[in-house]
This record gives sequence, C-alpha cells and structure tokens, in this order.
Amino acid sequence: MSSTRQFLDKLHPHFAKGGKFHTLYPVYEMVDTFLYTPPDVTAGSTHVRDAVDLKRVMTYVWIAALPCILMALVNTGYQANLAMQSLGLTSAPGWRGFILNLFGFSPYNPVSVILHGALYFVPIYLVTIVAGGLWEVLFAVVRKHEVNEGFFVSSILFALTMPPNTPLWQVALGISFGVVIGKEIFGGTGKNFLNPALTGRAFLYFAYPASMSGDMVWTAVDGYSGATALGVAALGGVDAIREAGIAWWQTFLGFERGSLGETSTLACLIGAAFLVYTRIASWRIMAGVMLGMVVTSTLLNIIGSDTDAMFAVPWYWHLTLGGFAFGMTYMATDPVSASHTNAGRWVYGALIGFMTVLIRVINPAFPEGIMLAILFSNIFSPLIDYAVIKVNIMRRAARHA
Repeated sequence: MSSTRQFLDKLHPHFAKGGKFHTLYPVYEMVDTFLYTPPDVTAGSTHVRDAVDLKRVMTYVWIAALPCILMALVNTGYQANLAMQSLGLTSAPGWRGFILNLFGFSPYNPVSVILHGALYFVPIYLVTIVAGGLWEVLFAVVRKHEVNEGFFVSSILFALTMPPNTPLWQVALGISFGVVIGKEIFGGTGKNFLNPALTGRAFLYFAYPASMSGDMVWTAVDGYSGATALGVAALGGVDAIREAGIAWWQTFLGFERGSLGETSTLACLIGAAFLVYTRIASWRIMAGVMLGMVVTSTLLNIIGSDTDAMFAVPWYWHLTLGGFAFGMTYMATDPVSASHTNAGRWVYGALIGFMTVLIRVINPAFPEGIMLAILFSNIFSPLIDYAVIKVNIMRRAARHA
C-alpha cells in the first residue's frame, strides 16, 4: 500500500487547485479516501447530518450496492445461459458470443455465468459513467466548480435498474436526462428534489416502453420471451406464479427475471443492514416503507376482488417481487430528496409503501410501482417536513401559552 500512497501523492499536484486536472479533483479524492482515511473530514453535517465527510458517505453507499452488483452478474448470466439451454443454442451472436464460446453456456458453470452477466452489466455501467460523467464535467466547467462525487452513486444505482437487454444508446440518453433534468438544472447535488437515477429510469420507461417492459427485455438472449414474477402475478396472482414454477425463496434470493440488480431481496437487505449500521441511510424510512406496504397489502387482502388476483397477493410476496426491496433500500433513503425530520421520514416511507401497493394492484397498466411511488413521494417530502415542523411549533406554543 505504501507504493500506492506514493503514486497518489505524485498525482496530487495535477488534480489540486491550479493543476491541469483540477476540475476532476473529486475523482482523485474519492480514490484516495476509498483506500485511506482522509486527514480532513467535514466538521459539520453532510446530507445525513453526520460528521462523516461526503465522499465517505458516497463510498459507503457504493459498497452497500456490491451484493446487488454481484447478483447482477450471477443472475443475468444464469438466466441467459438457462434460456440458451432451453432454446438449444450452442453459440451466441456478436462479440459477446466470440468470448463466451471459449467457456460454454452452462447455467451451472460459475465462470460462464458470471462472464455472461458481466458482458451485459459492464457495458451498461461504462456507458452510464461516460455519458453522465461528461454532463457532470460540462456543468462543473460552466459553473466553475469541481465535479461532485455524488454521481458515482447515481451511476451505479441507475445501471442496476436497467433491464439487461437495454440498448446502450438508451442508457446514455436515460442517464443524461437524469443528471441534467433531475439534478443539474436545480443546482447539482444537494439541491435536487427528485432522485436522479429514478428520474432517468422513469424517462426511459415512458419514452421507450418496449425496451423497459414486456417479456422480451428481462433475459439477455435475443428472441427469448419470459415474464418477470411480478408480471406473472399481475395476470393471475400468486397462483399464476406457482404455476410458472417460481417459488418464494427463488424471488427472495433473486434467481428470477428482472432488472440487472433489483431481483435479489437478500442482497438488498444485506446492503440495508450495512447502511443502517453505518448510519448512512435512515432506518425510519425503510421501516415506514415496509409498514406502509404491509398495512396496505393486508387491507387489500381483506377487501378482496373477484376480478383482480393482485388483491390477494400477501405482503411477503410484495416484498420479494419486482424492485421493492431495491427501491426501499437505495432509492427511498436518498438523503437529498427524502424527508429530513424524524416524524416526516415515517410518513414519507409509509406513503411510498402505500403508493407502491396501490399502483401494483389498482393500476392494470403498470405492474411495478416502487419507482413511481418514490418519485411521487419525493415531490411531497418538503411538504411533509413543513407540516411536521408546523405541528411542533404549534405544540410548543400551546405548551408555553
């Protein structure tokens, strides 16, 4: 590590103020603080109201996403190899096939599975980094400030929400929309009221629905059609999921069709435990989302419906279906766009859980729901905090009247 320290010290003058790469100083500082504890940390509060400096906060979130990244590689490759086996294919087209032909396409070969998954995840993530990073640098140059390291978190979360078959030009367009419209036009990190990663994802869903939904986008094999477990549930409820041969533990572990990093509830819960332990994310928001989902789904179970099988889906299936756990862990807890008061966090989280189930069950055109529920709640989070503060002021006034 001493040689790494010396190498970073030699690079420092080029990235520091006055150096030719000074606008990219946060990139250098992120690498430095990822490997070493910085000598100077934020004395006051960052977005999560903690003395940990902002770069360390972003690093922790990235580390928390590592289980989902691993599942993105494993499950994407597993689903692709399984599909190729069922179709009787012995080779894949294009440059990916040239590499994969060296290792085969067995869904039970770990090397082949991880490699196949990486050949889809890595290009999507690299395009996200390059396209979004260019916008970050452009705004930094125009505004004459340094590039903010907050994009590194937005980039990985955005990439993990992509279906594996997403065209790369759409990935670039989506992250561009998220960075520019969702964050930079409001002043950059800390000033946006919407989650940038979700803003870009929502834009792609409404602009290019064929590439973001349906049965053709969840498995990285051209011409293969297969619905997600949530898509199956939207048609016939839990009975349809079981008839499709999908077990609850399968959806919990994440071995199902879906977006790259959203399928594994277990991976998300591991990330959630890390974020709560390090006090980076609010446990109140996560608990609020969970409570809102459990109460709403249980109420709809009691009401029932003769025409909509989604009314009968219990809360523990809602937890593992779609991107609920991913959204609850990484998106809803965004310290910028979420509520900041403790009471407000409970209300904010409960609103997300309530809206997620409501969209999944009541709206027949959109079987997911966590993405829109979070964006909807982002809009109301300032109002929630305002109401909480006003109530506290009224209580104090009444107490001291």
